[in-house]
Amino acid sequence: MARFYPALEAKHRDFIAAQKLFFTASGTADSRINLSPKGMDSLRVLSDTRVAYLDLTGSGNETAAHLKHDGRLTMMWCSFDADPLILRLYGHGRTVRRQDAQWGDLRRCFPALPGERQIVVLDIEAVQTSCGYAVPRYLHTGERDTLARWAEKKGTVGLLDYWREKNRVSIDGLPTGLLEDAP
Repeated sequence: MARFYPALEAKHRDFIAAQKLFFTASGTADSRINLSPKGMDSLRVLSDTRVAYLDLTGSGNETAAHLKHDGRLTMMWCSFDADPLILRLYGHGRTVRRQDAQWGDLRRCFPALPGERQIVVLDIEAVQTSCGYAVPRYLHTGERDTLARWAEKKGTVGLLDYWREKNRVSIDGLPTGLLEDAP
């Protein structure tokens, strides 16, 4: 049975810390729904009502576009080991870019990861748990190093060029705000 909580509890924080994979889902009234898997050591619980992840360069930047235009964001974790559980966080998100005043303080929360693009912050409005009984078991055998090698090969200038070409507008034509000047 699904159960709702107003904020993260210690058991939820422990569950999140034990997971190697999480998903984000976002959209607007007129856009495609975007569902993205995330991994590496990119997530931090900042408080019982706020989490953030270091967003790494990808082929698109859908979440940033959706947050700029709509703000709704859902994050989900599911257990792939012995104890089944699905945990969802619902709320409003925003991106923090290098040129934003908050970047320095938030950036210190994360390890250095090649290809870092922005930080996504979720202000939690509801926490939901559900059984996860049908989620299969999988073993985590390690992180992929493909993105890190790709980003390191591109270098700073190459990543900036890539962002200009691939990450400024969503697949539905919505601006992401990635390279806009700070407010």
